[in-house]
Amino acid sequence: MKTYKVAVIGGDGIGPEVIAEGVKVLNAVAAIDGTFSFAFTQYPWGCEYYRKTGRMMAEDGMDQLAEHDAIFLGAVGAPGVPDHISLWDLLLTIRKGFDQYVNLRPVKLLNGAPCPLKDAAVEDIDMLFVRENSEGEYAGSGSWLYKGKPNEVVIQDGVFSRHGCERIIRYAFEVAQAQKRSLTSISKGNALNYSMVFWDQIFAEVSKEYPAVETHTYLVDAASMFMVKDPGRFQVVVTSNLFGDILTDLGAAIAGGMGLAAGANLNPERNFPSMFEPIHGSAPDIAGQQIANPLATVWSASQMLEFFGYQNWANRLIEIIEEILTEKKYLTPDLGGTATTGQVGDEVIRKLAEK
Repeated sequence: MKTYKVAVIGGDGIGPEVIAEGVKVLNAVAAIDGTFSFAFTQYPWGCEYYRKTGRMMAEDGMDQLAEHDAIFLGAVGAPGVPDHISLWDLLLTIRKGFDQYVNLRPVKLLNGAPCPLKDAAVEDIDMLFVRENSEGEYAGSGSWLYKGKPNEVVIQDGVFSRHGCERIIRYAFEVAQAQKRSLTSISKGNALNYSMVFWDQIFAEVSKEYPAVETHTYLVDAASMFMVKDPGRFQVVVTSNLFGDILTDLGAAIAGGMGLAAGANLNPERNFPSMFEPIHGSAPDIAGQQIANPLATVWSASQMLEFFGYQNWANRLIEIIEEILTEKKYLTPDLGGTATTGQVGDEVIRKLAEK
């Protein structure tokens, strides 16, 4: 029997609550399947750990995580700890250290999910964002000069390498080709006359290798408008770190809300563990109340199963999410229900056992 070693970082706020349901669901899937299992190791890292130790993770944390096949992350961030500390010293450290250069975020309107677009049908909103996840605007390069003085200056660099752009764009083309879907590149070449012109050039070059893939290009401002007015024009989307971050939150808003937003941080070569996480954040205002929506975490668990090669189980979890949304018996308050976080997780497991 294959055993997958998974590091679990519950993190902050509602993170431990929702990730506990994801662990329950993955264990249930493995028990029903019978050909594989999970060995979960819990790590207490996050903002509370930072308050106690001055670090967001253990000094040898990356070495510990490297021993695993995957990482399951709840959420990071808490009042009193600067966001750039909580982000850079845990989440981005893992993404960059393990070369998780592909960020996959589905923007798909499931049956039963609420949508603020009055005329949108389920088939109109079915996008997969392939976001560059290792450099670009989040490379962490820049300077802070004359700090605290009247002539204070900050410089934030965007770093776009040919290697980084080519590999993410080629990955997106491979996905689009395999799924027989169109690929849209989103940039801002009219204003960012170095980085985004470079991005556009590489997209055009790589596209010649995939003549069967229908391609489109949009400026990010136009793309944000069309995501609302005509979301059906987007299928597979590739974009930079910053634009992907912003547009996928917009996508979450039109596809049911942040409680249904999942994300995967992949090292496709599998030289390092990949990381799977709901992207709704730590929501400290509702932490500890058992009212957080765990369905995004279940969707992230589906992504993990897909990455490990269990496509049927991955699909089944999405089907179950749709059943729960459609039946409306076990919904958390963000979706208009009264169920607890644990009750939703239990319902997922009950439905798994039905088939």
